[in-house]
Amino acid sequence: MKCTLCPVACGADREETAGYCGVKKLNIAKYYLHPYEEPCISFRKGSGTIFFTGCNLKCVFCQNYELSRAKRGKDITVPELVEIMKELEETGADNISFVTPSHVVPYLAEALALYKPKIPVVYNSHGYEKVETLRLIDPYIDIYLPDLKFKSPSLSLRYTGKADYFDVASRALPFMAQKPLVMTKEGKMLSGCIVRHLILPMGAGDSVSLLKWIRQNLPDSIYLSLMSQYTPFGEIERYPELNRRITKREYKTVLDALYALEFPNVYLQDKSSAQEKYIPAWDY
Repeated sequence: MKCTLCPVACGADREETAGYCGVKKLNIAKYYLHPYEEPCISFRKGSGTIFFTGCNLKCVFCQNYELSRAKRGKDITVPELVEIMKELEETGADNISFVTPSHVVPYLAEALALYKPKIPVVYNSHGYEKVETLRLIDPYIDIYLPDLKFKSPSLSLRYTGKADYFDVASRALPFMAQKPLVMTKEGKMLSGCIVRHLILPMGAGDSVSLLKWIRQNLPDSIYLSLMSQYTPFGEIERYPELNRRITKREYKTVLDALYALEFPNVYLQDKSSAQEKYIPAWDY
């Protein structure tokens, strides 16, 4: 069957060959209790995070570059994925989080039909998603954790090769933002949507435009996670503007816009988090 799960719609027969995403079936690079997500996600013991190999967006600055280019990882079966979810749950994970899952959605739906964890299930995405694919997995998902990376077509074309990033993401995000917000008294998210945005060097203007769009088009029930952690990584030799961290002035420009827009629910990231030590060491 020709693969059309993602907006690229490469048409690969992924029983026989890898798609544009770089993988055939299920391939993972790591699973563990991840302590560095937003407080309501990592919460006390950590998010039970499963990192899938392959990606259909392929940002040049990807901090998980080896994964997004399918340079490492190991194949697993759907029953093995079920056992991984159970293991994470038994070790105290506060949720099960699927990282970069859009190209493996049918396998995830199959696994979750066999076993639905008693803890929330998180769909951790780059935002470049087809709504039709999201509908396949939506009955099993409690929390959406999408990025919203670019508004400018020229920026997304430069860094991902896809000028249509915002056109696609601006349809996917409202779908994901429909998840009702449910928080415990202690501050753990049981249901909802957290929209992440990473400020890029020389990208403050685009960040401000995105914040305005989010405020105008997504409900107050979402959380916004504004990230200042950009760290030079990936294959960015041809992109001199990306070979540095963001400046205090760039960060202040975006923060000023954020405060002016009066977002009700916001996570801010300390600029000291822009360090490679926060990037996981891959197991496979």
